[in-house]
This record gives sequence, structure tokens and C-alpha cells, in this order.
Amino acid sequence: MSKPVVLIAEELSPATVEALGPDFEIRNCDGADRAALLAAIVDVDALLVRSATLVDAEALAAAKKLKVVARAGVGLDNVDVKAATQAGVMVVNAPTSNIVSAAELAIALLLASARNIAPANDALHKGEWKRSKYTGVELDEKTVGIVGLGRIGVLVAQRLAAFGVELIAYDPYVQPARAAQWGVRMVTLEELMQQSDFITVHLPKTPETVGLIGEAQFNIAKPNLRVINAARGGIVDEAALYEALKSGRIAGAGLDVYAKEPCTDSPLFTLETVVATPHLGASTDEAQEKAGISVAKSVRLALAGELVPDAVNVQGGSIAEEVRPLLALAEQLGSIASSVTTAALSRVDIEVLGAATEHDVRVLELSALKGVFQALVHDPVSYVNAPLLAEQRGVAVALTSDADAGDHRSLVRVRVTQSDGVVRVVAGVANGSNGATKLVEFGDFDVDVPISEHMAFFRYNDRPGVVGTVGRLLGDALVNIAGMQVSRDKDADNALIVLTVDSEIPSATVEQIKTEIGAHSGRVANLSL
Repeated sequence: MSKPVVLIAEELSPATVEALGPDFEIRNCDGADRAALLAAIVDVDALLVRSATLVDAEALAAAKKLKVVARAGVGLDNVDVKAATQAGVMVVNAPTSNIVSAAELAIALLLASARNIAPANDALHKGEWKRSKYTGVELDEKTVGIVGLGRIGVLVAQRLAAFGVELIAYDPYVQPARAAQWGVRMVTLEELMQQSDFITVHLPKTPETVGLIGEAQFNIAKPNLRVINAARGGIVDEAALYEALKSGRIAGAGLDVYAKEPCTDSPLFTLETVVATPHLGASTDEAQEKAGISVAKSVRLALAGELVPDAVNVQGGSIAEEVRPLLALAEQLGSIASSVTTAALSRVDIEVLGAATEHDVRVLELSALKGVFQALVHDPVSYVNAPLLAEQRGVAVALTSDADAGDHRSLVRVRVTQSDGVVRVVAGVANGSNGATKLVEFGDFDVDVPISEHMAFFRYNDRPGVVGTVGRLLGDALVNIAGMQVSRDKDADNALIVLTVDSEIPSATVEQIKTEIGAHSGRVANLSL
């Protein structure tokens, strides 16, 4: 069997290839060469890039077998995530690979601005000794305002605490009590601008954050304010920053990012009060190695068909050990539920009950949808495109949870509603120690059956001789029965036979069984286990 093909379109650390391991065929191309990329991408399973390779709708259309695009870094400006999602291609990045490097660069820019390191260095290189001109300021007892108290903002706060500064922050999504644990006092943006001697920006670039710090904010700032932006260009209004620095309304700035990049001719570069670097936040050997190893691991998971924590177009995040065994269970239940439907679906409800609800269980919605549509569509179904398939077909989806699972530690129930109003319900449990899954509910019937690749369900009026008839007909079809359970409803009038068999039951045999036992219904489920 041929190995999956991984195309590396830009220079990555040797550790990236090592992390991929021997299970893949590794190819290389110059992703910046458009023609070379489009030719090389046709038959690959995974594509690894940095920032120079444009992965747009055209490239995705050319990649007939592509399953995952991995960006060895944080940003995804060069990857069309929407087009990838529509194509069923997973997109992953390395969101934590550069956080230490970015935090350290922000502090380096802050210190360089405080001590006028850039102009002093430039003067000395020109043979000029100007000690008095480049007198700076200490950080001790100064107020540092952190705009955005996410992962990088917290790292900056932790490192700056050693300088004896007072730390304040603006972030509408962080609770004051949580910030206090990091030694940070939460304030409004206006208060931060008024009180800070230094401001360092650590926000994502969104429509809401573009131009967040501009003329109005500089007009209320201290004249000794120094602004540091090593996050994303455009959050600080560059034109307003230039005017504030040139007029002396604020004292200095340290910049690593710009509204348009590459940037080599900004008016800001003409000012001695600005120390500037060319987007070096992730440019350390350690960050590049972390990014490569991270996406290599994600590629391995993606090509193995597993959920990838760092996927950006599916529900990502770490998966708790209590939840992990339920991933396969939810998918299997989705497949069983859709296999026994007799009309188009209008709704899918996923219920998670028990101990698992102490954790984030949203991934189970994706697993169940993946199972539902695997039984309904011919195209490949993934964690990426399953929600899109539901949306395109007008299928409403809802996830609910409850801490009470009755006699079970954790239980997953999948309820599908047909367009004719008929509801099909299945529920199951998973054994966390060995991953074994069991079906415990089928409609109104309580069952206890291991979930198998090939299953069959026959509902009929309870009477003697049915089990023998089913066994005889399956034997005639050379289908071996692995397990069988008969369950009766509370009135003991209706019965359900649940079968696990070693091979797929021919449709003619299913119809013959239904006829001879007078079944109200008979359906099979063939799962991809």
C-alpha cells in the first residue's frame, strides 16, 4: 500500500520531518512559485506551508486528494479557510508555537524604547558619542498597560512583574478575579490610556480591534507614553501614531507589525523615537521548531482520521480523557440513527449525560454529525465538512447536556427527526478503559449490545419461533451471527431483535426476514469501525 503524500512547500525545520516519521512520502516544492505549486499539489494528502504559499480556492481545487493544510505558524492570512472548509479540507496551525518568542520581543521593544537603544546604536555606528542625548527612563515603579490579556499578554505580564512595574490591562473577556491571579488590575481602555507609561498590544486583528488605539486615545495619554505593538498591524492607527509622536503628545513607540506588510517606507521609520523590526515575533529558532513539530503532529492525526486539537475550521481544543472515548461512540450512534431512517432528516439532536459534562463536550456534536452523514451521502465526510453538510441540507442541529446519566457514568444519545415527523433515537455508552462501545437504547427498547461493524434491527409482534426463523435465514445467506439480543417493550407486545453479524446482510435476506417474521420494520447499519 502506498504511503500518504505530504508536500512541504516552504523551508521548515528538520525536526518537522522527524516528527512526521517514516509513515509518509515527503515531497518538496517552492510554494511561492505558483505554477510549481499547482502541479505538485494534485495528488498530495497534506500540504505544509509557512507564510509565502498562497492556499486559495484555485489551489484547493487543484488538490484532488488533499485532506489537511498545515500552516507552521500562527496567522492564516495566506490560507482561504472558508474555501478549505467547503472542500472538506482541514486547516491547522500552531497557535502556541511562538507565544514565548512574541512575548520576549514585546519586552525587548519596550526596553529598547525606554532606553533609546536603536538611535544610540545608530549614532555609535556612525562614530558619534551622544550619551546625554539618549537618556532614557527606568521601568521601576512605572505603569504598564496591557491591551489584550490572552496567552501572550499573560506571558508579558509575568515577565514584566520582575521589573517592579504596576500592571493594568484592558480585555473585555477577562474577569478581574482571574487577572488578579496574575497580578494585573483590569481597567477600561480609557483608564488604561490615561494611566499608562507604557502600553503593549496583544490582541487579535478583527473588525472590532482595527484602529482601536488612535487619535482619541493618544489625546488623553501621558506625554511620556511609549506604545509597543508586536501583535498585529492596524490595531494601532499608524497615521495617528505618527502625528502623536511627531507633535510630542507621546514619547515613543516600538513596532514589529504594520497595517500592510512587507513595510519598508513608513513615515514612522523617519522618527528617532520609533524602534522598528520587520515582523520578527516568531523569528526564533525555537519558535520555528515548535511550529514545525506541532503541525507535523496535527498532520499525523488528521491523516489518521482523528480529531485535531489545533484545527481552526473544526471544534478544536484539548479533549478531556473522560470525553475522548465518547468520540467514536457518538459517531457510531450517528451512523446507526441515520441508517434506520426512512425519510430525509430535518433535525439532529445530540444529548450528552453524566460525568463527561464536567468537560467541554462540543466535539461530540461533530462526531455525531460525521456519523449521520457518512450513512447518507456518497462524498467523503469529515469533522470539517459535516456541519456544512447539515447546513446545506437544512438540517437543524442542537447539543444538550445534563449531569444525570442514570445508571451510567456517561451516556450519549442521538435523536434524528425525519421530515415526516418520525423520530429515531439511539443511545450508547463507552468503556473508558478499553474503548469498547455499547448500544443501550434503540427507540423505546432497552438493550445491551456491543456496537459492531454490521448490525441489524427487526421490530415485530412478540411470538415464539422468530429467533429460529431469523437464524435459519441468515444461515442460508451464509451470514454468521456474532451476537443477538431480544428486547420487549413494557407491554410485552412488541419485540426488537438486535443482531451483530460478521458480514453485511444482503438486502434480499433483510426483506425475506421481514416477510417471514411479519416485522414492522427491519433495517441494517454498516459502520466504518
